[in-house]
Amino acid sequence: MQRLRLKADGRIVELRDGQEFPLAPALPEANPSVSDTGSLPAVRELRRRARLTQLEFAARLGVPVETIRNWEQGKRAPRGPARALLAVIAHSPETVFAALATEPAPA
Repeated sequence: MQRLRLKADGRIVELRDGQEFPLAPALPEANPSVSDTGSLPAVRELRRRARLTQLEFAARLGVPVETIRNWEQGKRAPRGPARALLAVIAHSPETVFAALATEPAPA
């Protein structure tokens, strides 16, 4: 039985005898800010349109400021729920920030 692991950078490796062996060489990204996000605007552009600092933007999204920095510098690309949230922010930032600012009702 082959054991595989998906690494944080998107590589898939095979685990054998406690060691990792790449299944395919990592593909270089020509432009990390565009490659994985399709038509999604750059995070920096979204943040600037909202007139927020990196710290303020991170606080509103509920992520560490390092995450915002990594996205803006192209070290990482938003994936999964973060990518979906950024796509919604691109269309209606006021609505998203208002929804994220509301406190959930106590149970």
